Amino acid sequence: MTSEPSQSEPSAGADSMPLVALITGASSGIGEATARRLARERGARLVLVARREDRLRALAETLPAQTSFLAVDLTADDAPLRVLEHVRAHHNELTLLVNNAGASWRATFADGGHANVRRTMDINFDATVRLTEALLPMLRASAPSAIVNVSSTAGRIARPGAGAYSASKFALAGWSDALLAEERPHGVHVGLVLPGFIVTEGFPAAELTARHLTRWIVSTPERAAEAIVDVGLRGKAERYVPRPYALAGIARVLAPGLVRKALAGRGASVFVTKTGADTARSDIDDQR
Repeated sequence: MTSEPSQSEPSAGADSMPLVALITGASSGIGEATARRLARERGARLVLVARREDRLRALAETLPAQTSFLAVDLTADDAPLRVLEHVRAHHNELTLLVNNAGASWRATFADGGHANVRRTMDINFDATVRLTEALLPMLRASAPSAIVNVSSTAGRIARPGAGAYSASKFALAGWSDALLAEERPHGVHVGLVLPGFIVTEGFPAAELTARHLTRWIVSTPERAAEAIVDVGLRGKAERYVPRPYALAGIARVLAPGLVRKALAGRGASVFVTKTGADTARSDIDDQR
């Protein structure tokens, strides 16, 4: 389903450059928080993409910016073309693409096998690549523009039970690094946001928030949204959320043996949390 743009007076923002932003996984979590944050930029025009039309419509009606939405399953064969046609019909330009949609199903490889890896890669990596391919000519034509790929701290360090998710996010991080170098001459900035534990519908982190000793490591969608602004509008190459999670990535490079030993220990199970998809036994269309 598509919508006509909702019209309302935009709030003042720090950026004076035109902003036409498309956010995937926008119906809740980091995607919703990002839409609310970007809507505060002066003259912002937004395109919201996710599966749940009712959520998108309700969000669009509350934003202080011109907003349209498209309810679509990004893993569908025709999804990239449908999104492209929507953007052409409503704006005919695009200055920011936020690839945020994704999901995770917890399983060891012995239990989940290739099937779990395949379905996780399908939404977290393949769908992002296909959508970016469709929109890249428009991003180039609208330059200066930017692509923000929402990976994860799990894209630097893998935990037991989340190997499929980490594989998809490692792939996204590596592809983003290459794309940054390739697209810089064309005026398209490519950056990466790597959230740690963020409380959302897709990633409730209930096991961590229930414990006093681990509650402090859990952050909010609003902080992730601000990191996306740092990367997409301020030209940062990479942002962890919260920032101290960068230490985990550094440790993985400097002391890989120590990190692997820690992750194989009994205490690592504390950090393997159930996802929204696990709890609901259904697809969750928002990244975080």
